This record gives sequence, C-alpha cells and structure tokens, in this order.
Amino acid sequence: MSKPLPKIYLITDRKQTYKQRHLVDVVKELLQAGIRMVQLREKDLSAAELYLLARDLRLLTDQYDALLLINDRIDVALAVRADGVHLGGHSLSIKVAREILGSAALIGVSTHSGLEAESAQNQGADFITYGPVFFTPSKAPFGPPVGVDSLQTICNCCEIPVYALGGINVDNAREVLKSGAYGVAMISALLSAPDPYQAAQQFPTKL
Repeated sequence: MSKPLPKIYLITDRKQTYKQRHLVDVVKELLQAGIRMVQLREKDLSAAELYLLARDLRLLTDQYDALLLINDRIDVALAVRADGVHLGGHSLSIKVAREILGSAALIGVSTHSGLEAESAQNQGADFITYGPVFFTPSKAPFGPPVGVDSLQTICNCCEIPVYALGGINVDNAREVLKSGAYGVAMISALLSAPDPYQAAQQFPTKL
C-alpha cells in the first residue's frame, strides 16, 4: 500500500440503510462525500449473491479510487479483484489469506481484546478494528463496550493502524482519535442516515 489508509472505514449492512434504500445507492453517495474505504460485510448472503453485490461495489469504488475489502470471503475478494479482506475470529488465518491474496493485498482483522490485537499484528495484519468502544446493538454479541481507556491501551501497544469500532458517531469520533486510534469504522452512523452524503460530510476525511 503506497499511500496511507483512509481515516474513515465504512462497513456495510444493507439492513441498516434508511428506509431500506439499496446499499449500492447509499454507498455511492458516501463515496461522493469522500469515503475511500469500504468493507462489504453481508454475512447472510450466498456466495453467488455476495459476488454480484461485490462486483457492483468494485465497479463503483474503482470510479472513486476507493478501497474495497470483502469480509471473510477470500474467494469473492479474488473474483472481483478487491483490494483485500477483513478477517474475523472464525476466518482463515492471516498467513493463509496472505498466501492466497499476495503481499499487495490489504488484510484487516477484527479484534476485541489486547491478546487478539497483539496476535493480529504479530501474524502480519495490515490494520485492525478494535471494539466495541461504545454500545451498539450490532456488536452486543461481543460483550460490553471496551471503553476509551482500553482503546488507548491498544493503540499505545500496536504499531499498525487501529480503527475504533462500535457506536462511533460525529459526537465521539474525535474523542477516540485523541485516544490514539488511527481512524474510525462505522456502520449505522453513515448507512442509517436519511442523508448519507451530509452525514459523511460531518466527519472530515482528514480527521
């Protein structure tokens, strides 16, 4: 990766778009507003359905010179020539993903503890998400919020970029960045907004 990663990391959930708008239309507005990094994360779709959606987003992100990562599905990432993948606790290992995708691919990893963050970094992840920092329904299964103090500890220990995740919005984004986070990862704050373009504009792309 020759240029720095964007500060805002959009993670998709088509079920959270305002009034069930089509995900591709919402992502397009967010790209127009300056978002330059998107993770396609639609776990309930079949491989065939996910491929079609990934293909549409790849065409769109190419138009805006934006990065596209596919959650977990290395096969789909390869099929649409995505920029990389985002791995979770039940995904293939970072080592295997790197062997398949090559050295130029971006590999992000979801972490929820210091041990997971350290492990991801040691195994060669390019960046991690850490959280949930604040309460958010989508991350409730991972346990209670880790809080800003825990985020700061992780950021102080990690040499790779750390994206704060979970309940991030325009009111607390700068707080987490002051804790040392490289950037912020968001779902509902952008996708659920009645006006996604305006919502993204409230988050300066150079946070």
